Amino acid sequence: MDYTAYYESPLGWIEVKGNDLGIISVLFVDEQGQTCKSPLVAQCVEELEEYFQNKRTTFTVPLCLDGTDFQKRVWTALRTVPYGKTASYLDMANEIGNPKAVRAIGGANSRNPISIIVPCHRIIGKNGTLVGYEGGLWRKEWLLKHEGSLTK
Repeated sequence: MDYTAYYESPLGWIEVKGNDLGIISVLFVDEQGQTCKSPLVAQCVEELEEYFQNKRTTFTVPLCLDGTDFQKRVWTALRTVPYGKTASYLDMANEIGNPKAVRAIGGANSRNPISIIVPCHRIIGKNGTLVGYEGGLWRKEWLLKHEGSLTK
């Protein structure tokens, strides 16, 4: 069974979905929907609240990632980019051992179902520009400023 909760963040509504094994998605949505919480979904909402209150820099809630093997490798690599830091798409390609996979890294990032916790917002262009964020570049900028890795 899937469970859902909604969290009203400083960036708008976030829909958190999970099952009995872990969190399956954390996505920005336009409006709140029907809630059916589980302990894991409630834990995720609590950890997001702590993140936005500057009380949390890492997440402990279990994840249940569903994607191709390549996507899962990229999403796992994303979790190694620490709070307050950024990396380039090329850095991520090197991290997974495939320096020619820069475009594929971008594709996997755009399909990341677990925003913020799997921090695809921390991946920027090689020249330091903010590029590609499914939640909108304004949210990416806000998140990076919140984490202190972007000061402008």
